[in-house]
Amino acid sequence: MRLVFAGTPDVAVPSLDALLASSHEVVAVVTRPDAPAGRGKRLTASPVGLRAEEAGIPVLKPEHPRDEDFVTALTELAPDCCPVVAYGALVPQRVLDVPAHGWVNLHFSLLPAWRGAAPVQHAVLAGDEVTGASTFRLVREMDAGPVFGTVTDTIAPTDTSGDLLQRLSLSGAELLVRTLDEIEAGTATPVEQPTEGVTLAPKITVADAQISWDRPAEEIDRLVRGCQPAPGAWTTFRGERFKVVSAALSEESLAPGRIEGGRKSVLVGTGTTALQLGLVQPPGKKAMAAADWSRGVQLDADEGLGAG
Repeated sequence: MRLVFAGTPDVAVPSLDALLASSHEVVAVVTRPDAPAGRGKRLTASPVGLRAEEAGIPVLKPEHPRDEDFVTALTELAPDCCPVVAYGALVPQRVLDVPAHGWVNLHFSLLPAWRGAAPVQHAVLAGDEVTGASTFRLVREMDAGPVFGTVTDTIAPTDTSGDLLQRLSLSGAELLVRTLDEIEAGTATPVEQPTEGVTLAPKITVADAQISWDRPAEEIDRLVRGCQPAPGAWTTFRGERFKVVSAALSEESLAPGRIEGGRKSVLVGTGTTALQLGLVQPPGKKAMAAADWSRGVQLDADEGLGAG
């Protein structure tokens, strides 16, 4: 089939690579416009845009998919189908109607669970034991179209959102190609999503990532893992924002927020048992081992996290 692929971040690149290696023809790529990046805030193409340019594929970067120039360009490309992975903009109905087989979205959850922008993060935050990826026909309602297929993945107790998303980007890419193969062969059987079991996964904000040390240790552990690599779980130390990059459960007991620093480990109290800090990131510095940080700041006996 003639395909126009839509995607933007790193997580969409494996799907583009899989499509380029498939029997289908990727005639163009749609991605978000170049955006400021790095310390210099220079305009930089998206990861998908860069990969498409490397492969010599035409790249379309509309400000919005409703733009007339884009609608005209897409219509002239005459795609049979538009696979989409984390494109990042709402596609209007008139654009959904351009390809004969519609737009097929790869979403990183087992729909109807976790519809929205941050499905993997919410699965980790909620303590789900199993998640996965789904391919479905894009419709106007968010992530609500009929499902073509799924793959599953077990969430390990130490998985971060980044770990899980990396695995799903690879298994999901295979699922996407398989779905398009079935559509071309006429064997695809999309199934309407049930009305029960719908959960929403809005974007995780910086405010959402703030640690409340009076919460149970297991909940804070999931917050740390669910917000890694972005936006990063954080607290305060001596009045400044302080990121917790990794942590582990322990059986020790401390008052919520209380820090106990040792030569090789640093414990912080929660509403239940203490957490052992792994990597931390003080303001203006790179991530470092918590024990190295605690020795450097010379903790007072009564100091804690999250106060002030």
